Amino acid sequence: MASAMAPEGRRWRRILRSAVVDVAPLRHREFRLLFIGRGVSFLGSMVTFVAVPYQVFQITHSSFAVGLVGLIEAVPLVVAAVVGGAIADARDRRRQVWVTELGLMACSGFLLANAALRHPHVGSIYVLAAIMAALEGLQRPALEAMVPRLVPRDELTAASAVGSLRMTIGMIAGPAIGGVLVATTGLRGAYGFDIATFTVSLVALALMRAVPPPGDAEPASLKRILEGFRYARSRPELVGTYLVDINAMFFGMPEALFPALAVRFGGAGALGWIYAAPAVGSLVATATSGWTRRVHRHGRAVLWAATSWGLAIIAFGFAHNLWLALAFLALAGGADMVSGIFRGVIWNETIPDALRGRLAGIEQVSYSIGPALGNVEAGGVASIFSVQTSIVSGGVFCVLGSVVLGLALPAFRRYDARNSAPVTTTGAP
Repeated sequence: MASAMAPEGRRWRRILRSAVVDVAPLRHREFRLLFIGRGVSFLGSMVTFVAVPYQVFQITHSSFAVGLVGLIEAVPLVVAAVVGGAIADARDRRRQVWVTELGLMACSGFLLANAALRHPHVGSIYVLAAIMAALEGLQRPALEAMVPRLVPRDELTAASAVGSLRMTIGMIAGPAIGGVLVATTGLRGAYGFDIATFTVSLVALALMRAVPPPGDAEPASLKRILEGFRYARSRPELVGTYLVDINAMFFGMPEALFPALAVRFGGAGALGWIYAAPAVGSLVATATSGWTRRVHRHGRAVLWAATSWGLAIIAFGFAHNLWLALAFLALAGGADMVSGIFRGVIWNETIPDALRGRLAGIEQVSYSIGPALGNVEAGGVASIFSVQTSIVSGGVFCVLGSVVLGLALPAFRRYDARNSAPVTTTGAP
């Protein structure tokens, strides 16, 4: 009897492992420190992520003014991400993250000072948003390029899922905390919370060992930047990840409309739930991501996920009940997380270590420029037509764009990890 039950027990253990997130990368000290520090810091950043558009809407009463935040962030983000990628391939990546984290902490301090004024300046918020976008552009390439140096290659998919789990927890808890803080302690309490969380990240980064560039790395230069772009252009699977994500985020990211929707659904408290809802879906997708190890056609998976995101956004646009709207946003967030996991795997499997910083900069542009410009698009369409028209039309164009890109990029659609040549990478100690 016992011998008959043993195979059954092993079968259920295999099913369980394939259903839950693989936390094996956390056994590596450096990755664990990065996970903890960035997790706490990201929580605070998501509080500010809610507070800034709420404050702009509170001052201007305009969704278009909220959308302008994304436009103002776009240029410094693009330039800094490209430059930051070149720096990450030439200098200590851990130090680059630490310095930019300190700069972001200072910017949150200035946001707090502005919120404490009798009449806060919306212009100051725009300037600080641009500076923070530049700092994030400098930071993200080094941050992304660090991970393949902290874990072995066979744990990269798990590391991507664990990192996504960290982000989704922050994207759920951060907006929820932000909504409560804004409603109870005001904007000063929200910005003060963000400042406090940066200290944990700075300490964790200080405890990590250095992550120096490859031994043959050259100084950052325009030539080095162009090398990164040439490599990206030569890999159709990378081009596909960039274009599919830009399409989905440009047309299907209606975050600029969330403050206006919050007014309809109940105010600052509802705003936190609306911002957090996509992350709830992301959390469910990440926590059950064990199955992703069995998927090898990553390009096709990204296309299906992007299409599902657009369909969920269309349904969200037609929802007239807060909880129904939150449910569709959660579905959208789950689809986006699945896309993000597979895009991350494609990047990590096809980029050599010597190019990781520069390619991470290009990736930062691809998955940041879409939401930044998408907020402008959403706010502009809403100001001409209506909030609902903006959301639904964006979802429709997202779906159509995913179909067109799938047809136009056959190499990306057919990408199979089993046929991709492994790149040189340094595993975890």
